[in-house]
Amino acid sequence: MKALPNILTSLRLVLTLFVFLALATAAGAVPYVSEHLTPEAQFSLQRWAFWSFVIAAVTDFFDGWLARKLDAVSVWGAILDPIGDKVLVCGAILGLLAMGGQPAVVLPAGLMLFREFTVSALREVGAGKGIKLPVTMLAKWKTTLQLTALAAELLVASWGAFGLPPEPAIERPVTLFAHGLMWLATIVTLITGAQYWEQTRKALIGK
Repeated sequence: MKALPNILTSLRLVLTLFVFLALATAAGAVPYVSEHLTPEAQFSLQRWAFWSFVIAAVTDFFDGWLARKLDAVSVWGAILDPIGDKVLVCGAILGLLAMGGQPAVVLPAGLMLFREFTVSALREVGAGKGIKLPVTMLAKWKTTLQLTALAAELLVASWGAFGLPPEPAIERPVTLFAHGLMWLATIVTLITGAQYWEQTRKALIGK
């Protein structure tokens, strides 16, 4: 049972790869395979990618909760969990961008990626100098906001795949909500990135 948290984290990595490949294939980015997909097969891939993303996002909560509940916190899990989070976010963003059709997503998505890679670099530099950057409560909320916003954007991008009504009176408010949530997640993401940057600067300079 104590291996369950790490199994869930590993599952998140596998699902993330599937989400990206499914969306990229549906968008026509995979040579030969994409060319022979029927419209229904494309829609099926989009639906499977969406639900796989939702399941992967749920595991983000349960692996940490189970690790504490089962007293199974491990070094391997501590390494895998943040990697799983970042890979899930980055994979979903790349898949979403591959689908196209949502120019409003490009800027916030790019800023999210910029922050994730920057903080990863800061952690790597800090670790080499014995500096630890603790995960703040806002950073935990950041991950929840990111995953929720990306799920909303994936739903909007896959609107036709789910057979949802194409009426502007329904689709437009949902789209605006998804974009607003994406920007909220981006703002919180940048704030936490600035916090980590300041923590690292103070630790290195001593001021």
